[in-house]
Amino acid sequence: MCEKINVGIVGTGIYIPEHRMTAAEIAAATNGIWSEEAVAKKLGIVEKSIPGPGMEDGTQEMGAKAALDCLKNTGVDPLDIDVILCIGEEWKEYPLTTSALYIQDRIGATNAWGIDVQNRCCTCVSAMKIAKDMLIADDTIDTIMVVGGYRNGDFVDYTDKDMSMMFNLSAGGGAIILKKNYNKNLLLGSHIIADGSLARTAGVEIGGIANPYTPENLAEGMKSLRLLDPVAMKNRLNEVSMPNWYKCIDKSFEKAGIDKSELGYLAVLHMKRSGHDSMVESLGLKPEQSIYLENYGHVGQVDQILSLHLAVQEGKVKDGTVISMIAAGIGYVWSANVIKWGEA
Repeated sequence: MCEKINVGIVGTGIYIPEHRMTAAEIAAATNGIWSEEAVAKKLGIVEKSIPGPGMEDGTQEMGAKAALDCLKNTGVDPLDIDVILCIGEEWKEYPLTTSALYIQDRIGATNAWGIDVQNRCCTCVSAMKIAKDMLIADDTIDTIMVVGGYRNGDFVDYTDKDMSMMFNLSAGGGAIILKKNYNKNLLLGSHIIADGSLARTAGVEIGGIANPYTPENLAEGMKSLRLLDPVAMKNRLNEVSMPNWYKCIDKSFEKAGIDKSELGYLAVLHMKRSGHDSMVESLGLKPEQSIYLENYGHVGQVDQILSLHLAVQEGKVKDGTVISMIAAGIGYVWSANVIKWGEA
């Protein structure tokens, strides 16, 4: 019976704050370590979204706004949502509150239960796999929303020379609805690889059990997203990162039963410009078969939803297009999936 079940994407929703931080402003924040030109051309950040004041762009609230946009775009009745898998970050309005349930209430999805899942910037691709597996395994679940907000850029210290790889962290929310036997926009295969030896090579150093806030370290703690072991992280990533990423892509296509040569659009997280261009080229794609998020920055795990959302709007994804979403998150984890757009 399970072999007859398909899982399709009904649609997406996005929320991006109006506030922006430009390449010039990022360069200034580094105290001259980086020039505006280098930020724009090497790091690939023309500008990025940043949250507004107060809680208007809180992590949970941005997820809720993206969810409402998704409902508007798809016409889905919130009462038809069975499960909310929240991919929003742990940095949120109130610690130890459940973001999925905040969103459930905000959008009126009173028939849904919800749970928060976390895999850093891989969470969207991971949660989509979880959603598909749930839809296949449970006869009582027909519609799942994967949704969340992100604003980890709040913790970035632009004067930290090791942190240039995270200067692109921005803010926003994304939502995507998956439905059982939708018969279109099918999620066909996913693959994830993890390397726990890197679990504590990057993170927020101050404010947890290991190094609690004190009156003396409070200001520093609010800018303490760091590479905790930069040498080990760099050496290990140089060894395994790209092979793991390509293995995820290859395995997801194998599981999907589609030849990788059919890939038509790459929904990839924001990274430095040379890395993006190299990956697109190595997969045999033209630049127009992906979207470089240089005017958004890296909205964490929302990037894949944002990329797909923009690609559909711009006509880069059409009926018959084979899509691969790819992601990587500190911890360290790599992932990829395969989606066939259009009628099954």
